[in-house]
Amino acid sequence: MSRYALGLDYGTDSVRALLVDTATGQEVASHLVLYPRWTEGLYCQPGKDQFRQHPQDYLDSLQLVLTGLWQNAPAGSADNVVGISIDTTGSTPVAVNEQGNPLALTPEFSDNPNAMFVLWKDHTAIKEAAEITAAANAASVNYLKHMGGIYSSEWYWAKALHVLRQDPEVRDAAYSWVEHCDWLTAELTATTHPDKFVMGRCAAGHKQMWNAEWDGFPPNSFFTSIDPLLDGLVDTLNPNTQPADQVAGQLTADWAKRLGLPTGIPVGYGAFDCHMGAVAASVKPGVLTKVMGTSTCDITVTSKQQLGERCVKGICGQVDGSVLPGMIGLEAGQSAFGDLYAWFKNVLMWPVQQVLPSIASQDPSSTNQLVEQIEQRILVELSYAAQAVPVGSSRITALDWVNGRRTPDADQSVSMAISGLKMGSEAPHIFRALVEATAFGSRAITERFRDEGVPVESVVVIGGISKKSDFVMQTCADVWNCPIDVLESEQSCALGAAIFAAVVGGAHATVAEAQAVMASPVYKTYLPNPEHAALYDSLYKRYLSLGDYVNGGAV
Repeated sequence: MSRYALGLDYGTDSVRALLVDTATGQEVASHLVLYPRWTEGLYCQPGKDQFRQHPQDYLDSLQLVLTGLWQNAPAGSADNVVGISIDTTGSTPVAVNEQGNPLALTPEFSDNPNAMFVLWKDHTAIKEAAEITAAANAASVNYLKHMGGIYSSEWYWAKALHVLRQDPEVRDAAYSWVEHCDWLTAELTATTHPDKFVMGRCAAGHKQMWNAEWDGFPPNSFFTSIDPLLDGLVDTLNPNTQPADQVAGQLTADWAKRLGLPTGIPVGYGAFDCHMGAVAASVKPGVLTKVMGTSTCDITVTSKQQLGERCVKGICGQVDGSVLPGMIGLEAGQSAFGDLYAWFKNVLMWPVQQVLPSIASQDPSSTNQLVEQIEQRILVELSYAAQAVPVGSSRITALDWVNGRRTPDADQSVSMAISGLKMGSEAPHIFRALVEATAFGSRAITERFRDEGVPVESVVVIGGISKKSDFVMQTCADVWNCPIDVLESEQSCALGAAIFAAVVGGAHATVAEAQAVMASPVYKTYLPNPEHAALYDSLYKRYLSLGDYVNGGAV
């Protein structure tokens, strides 16, 4: 009889469920469901960098995705699920009441964006992040030294403080704030009440300033020195954080009925998507795992002995046990990767969407079909044309900071820039420069790790872009001047969650044992072109120079 592990991957736009055979590693069935309210664009104001998600979206989608999964899976599969684990985006926190329930799930706050999950890419808290960084630098103990030394507007404390300042009603009703990955795990196991609530190591260490060096979180006095509105919040957080290979609880009878599963299945502690994706990629010292999608998240691990007392500057944290038990997990990433390409596509699509319908002679339905066809093909055709442009011939240089800069050295206030445009600059020239910019931004992260004594010898890439664009991947290999392995699995983050589910469910004794059977094989390897790599060494310097200019506030 087969035994299955269930991995749930909550991304930016959708939730995916993946069922994996724990004995063979076969991905037996999967299903994906879009968040309904998010798909309609509700509660978001992109012009103000506000991106919020309703907790009901997560709950409704969970039931729908499991219903779809059982339709795709062999009959009786649900009865043989041994464990469940969840990954989510992050930092994506929400205000909860004294019972541990997200405020947006209560009638009085059901339509208040400030009472919803503040999505990872919400950058409304730039001011608060700067204040937290300044306070840490002025304190006798720098509580950011294990988080790269700079606090980001994408992270827990900045977002909580921003909402507390902006919304008195939420401020009065909020007892605490919890991360998406921790809340969902607690929801399935009836441990959302603050008396029972325990957080996973991943979110706490990388976004909430948890560290064993100070026995948990910074003291309340540190936070009140930033703003009295934070008084007491840290005291609601349980410092007893747990790695993802530990059991958080058992699936409740209520949720088992809703999801078509047996009651009592072990549920593991949650973690961020990129961290679990790295586990599916068999992350190890010397290998940088890059989850490449709308943004990127870069993960590597190292031993305590190798890292020693070093604190890597300008990254998103180094945390014991956040990725693999017994290893230091290190996180970095870019705030925009595929989003930069999508931005350019949207710019080019404006006349097609706005002008073509008004002048087209055919009926509206035919025009709409034509618009959709152009939208589907535009980046593909741009890639073909850009690939034919010789490296360095256009002399266009771009930055990838269209959504701010996550790393190295977080600063969400900076903007993208492009230089070298001439009358002869055409769309393929600009697109090539944008692809190179994303590759240069990734190289800056790799070089920061190396400069700080963390070896990076090869890169493993997962995510949609890695299997959709040979042009992007070859450009990256040339710019990084190292081999790139692309994984076969189409859903590596969910696969990583399934690996942890297999461990908490007892199908495998350790994560390493589970990885040996269940981790994804390599689909394709890209090798650098030595001639192009030499050219990109020079072009990368121009990228850095443009970054220095923009970073200095001159534009």
